[in-house]
Amino acid sequence: MGRVDKLMLLVVFLITILGVVFIYSATWDRDNSGITLNKFVMKQCLFVVIGFILLFIIMNADYMKMLDFAYLAYAINLAALLFLLIFGGERFGAKRWISLGPFSLQPSEFVKITVIFALAIFLGDRREKIGTVKNYFYSIGIVLPAFILIFLQPDLGTAFVLIPILLAVLFICGERVKYMAFTVLAGLASMPIFWSFLKSYQKNRLLVFLNPNIDPLGAGYTIIQSKIAIGSGGILGKGWLAGTQSHLKFLPERHTDFIFSVIGEEWGFVGGVILILLYTFVIMRGIRIINNTDDIYGRAIATGIVTLLAFQVLVNIAMTIGLMPVVGLPLPAISYGGSNTVTFLIAMGFLLNVGRRA
Repeated sequence: MGRVDKLMLLVVFLITILGVVFIYSATWDRDNSGITLNKFVMKQCLFVVIGFILLFIIMNADYMKMLDFAYLAYAINLAALLFLLIFGGERFGAKRWISLGPFSLQPSEFVKITVIFALAIFLGDRREKIGTVKNYFYSIGIVLPAFILIFLQPDLGTAFVLIPILLAVLFICGERVKYMAFTVLAGLASMPIFWSFLKSYQKNRLLVFLNPNIDPLGAGYTIIQSKIAIGSGGILGKGWLAGTQSHLKFLPERHTDFIFSVIGEEWGFVGGVILILLYTFVIMRGIRIINNTDDIYGRAIATGIVTLLAFQVLVNIAMTIGLMPVVGLPLPAISYGGSNTVTFLIAMGFLLNVGRRA
């Protein structure tokens, strides 16, 4: 077993600490004097501690032994999604959270990891069959139940995250590109059918992406306020705790999906670029791990994690600046949320683990 990539670990730690700082700012009450830790900040600190404990445990374990439980973990995750769909209570019009006293668990966040492991063990054990049509459709069949259950919550963003993960893992394991190209084209061709299954608010989100001003006080309100916040930050920003769109509560979801808008307003273009560079460093380090790993299982795991991180960062930031529709994807370890933060740190633990054996 090789050495831990300490620089990558340091950057991961820095990102999570910045997340706490940004959440504090996004939830700060300007009517209160002095520094006060509200429930969001305190919970996020707890999530970070739990996440790093899991990261260090996973980083020092044998991922090949953990792969023995990949199908079981994925099955439990699917059962949790099914339970949520049947018995879960609605919150904000969706069934995404299982309440655990003062905390809540979002199974769809953890399925991002368990589906990667399920794909890794499946493709690794059937490596000689990679390239066959049957194996390709079996791989789709592994991901499809999670996609459907998450889509029905409804959680369009998280469901679609599974698609690039599947395609990237298949590609790195040697699947035929023509199969994947055909699937993508078929998916694009079926968009009119897919449209009919969307909820009305999801359709509105897609329509306001094309023109936010068609519903400026409804579906387009959040993206309009987000653009105002980021644009008003300029080059250097207004300063920490000095944002107006967030602290005057014009910006909804400012501590969750739209926290990058708060960063843009308070820290400006420079602050936003620095955060993007930190993510880019982790992604590039992950790509190096993929290139240096000969083990097909490790390559599949690392590829799934890097794809997950890159896609989620890209979509969240593009969403806040109006380059993509609002789909409800959090910014990893920056947006408030226990499931989001812990999942990110678990994923980083596995990536560092694979890197030690590269």
